[in-house]
Amino acid sequence: MSQRTVLFLLVSLSLIAGSLQAADDAPPPPLPEELEGYEDVPQPEVTIIRREDRIIEEVRIKGQLRYVKVTPDKGAPYYFIDTDGDGEVDTRKNDLDNPTVNQWILKRW
Repeated sequence: MSQRTVLFLLVSLSLIAGSLQAADDAPPPPLPEELEGYEDVPQPEVTIIRREDRIIEEVRIKGQLRYVKVTPDKGAPYYFIDTDGDGEVDTRKNDLDNPTVNQWILKRW
């Protein structure tokens, strides 16, 4: 590399580093009014259970089970969801009811 190229690269890197440091020192912008009090939103608690052929993640909010994500070693992850809010994932025990249907994410954006 020529001396000019090296000098150009050094100047460019120093400008980038200076702008990154200045951005880190700036205080965060104020929250919009509709987002004030977002600290009160309950955070999910995730319990990860590792099995021989799958990983099971139980997601709870305020101690209540919301959904279970099962990630098999082979294949796509699937979910069991608590749709009625009773704290138990929806499964049917009666043979006359429809069987439990696994749910997959088909597309994310």
